[in-house]
Amino acid sequence: MTTAFLTDERTFWHGGGNYSFTLPVGDFVQPGGGLPESPETKRRLRNLLEVSGLMRGLAVQSAPEAGREALLRVHPASYLDAFKALSDAGGGELGLRTPFGKGGYELAALSAGLATEALDLVLTGAARNAYALSRPPGHHCLPDWPNGFCLLANIAVAVREAQAKGLARRVAVIDWDVHHGNGTEAIFWTDPTVLTISLHQERNYPLDTGGAEARGEGKGHGFNVNIPLPPGTGHASYLEAMERIVLPELHRFRPEAIIVACGFDAAAVDPLGRMLASAETFRLMTRAMMEAADALCGGRLVLVHEGGYSETYVPFCGHAVIEELSGTAIRVPDPLAETLQRRQPGPEWQAHVSDHIGRLAGYFGL
Repeated sequence: MTTAFLTDERTFWHGGGNYSFTLPVGDFVQPGGGLPESPETKRRLRNLLEVSGLMRGLAVQSAPEAGREALLRVHPASYLDAFKALSDAGGGELGLRTPFGKGGYELAALSAGLATEALDLVLTGAARNAYALSRPPGHHCLPDWPNGFCLLANIAVAVREAQAKGLARRVAVIDWDVHHGNGTEAIFWTDPTVLTISLHQERNYPLDTGGAEARGEGKGHGFNVNIPLPPGTGHASYLEAMERIVLPELHRFRPEAIIVACGFDAAAVDPLGRMLASAETFRLMTRAMMEAADALCGGRLVLVHEGGYSETYVPFCGHAVIEELSGTAIRVPDPLAETLQRRQPGPEWQAHVSDHIGRLAGYFGL
């Protein structure tokens, strides 16, 4: 079996809205630049896979749009109807920093469809593992309110579809995007069948979610794990958080499949994060997830693309992840590897972050 790679050119055509970085244009905000969530980071990742030759070793395909029945398992009809109507009328904005143009509803449904198909391929044994190059992203989207570039909850839609088909019941979602996965958290807040773990920069986005005390509610209490990390957290501390918290939680939960919300905005050169991860960080976190999946759920692992806003560096981070997933001998060297290694935190700061991770682990009973 091969690694499946889910992609569709149409997702790169999503856009809309008059923004300058994350600010709406107007008053003293001058036009220009657009949102940082642009097609270029994803398109350039796909281009690099083609140029390196790695794409030829992947099972590349698109997927159908997620249908209304699948979307209704996560999003209420009132939201879907409002989204579809505005999309058909030419586009607009329903939430916070979520502009879209005409046909935006269908493009968001296609993005959710790519994630859904990726999980389906892995759960049915048609692929060893999978990477979905979804766009727009999904992990900030609440059931009835789009947020932070996210219009539909891609991963949640995929999980609920797999559960409805009887392909898996217990699923773990690991989110290493630099921003808190508040939408995924909210959707599964009371659900003990889905373990949600978010590693993120503390108080980055959203500003009011992502604390370690948020553990879920009712039967879902204890099945939500937030790992807020201070700005400046580097390579070694990300791997320590995986080793001391993420992996023990996975082994305690014993999922039937693992899905990673794979954002690359914890990279040191990202404009929306203040962390110090590198392509090698993402490679080794992927390796850790593959080993956990092998030990716990027959290797069933899916990565779904989320954030990451450096057009230059995201392709190298993504390529490193897909190198690891596919087991290829093809290697694309990281042009910033030496620079980012020299920029890593010194021993005193690293010890401080290690203490912080240790306190979190203790709080979670690990």
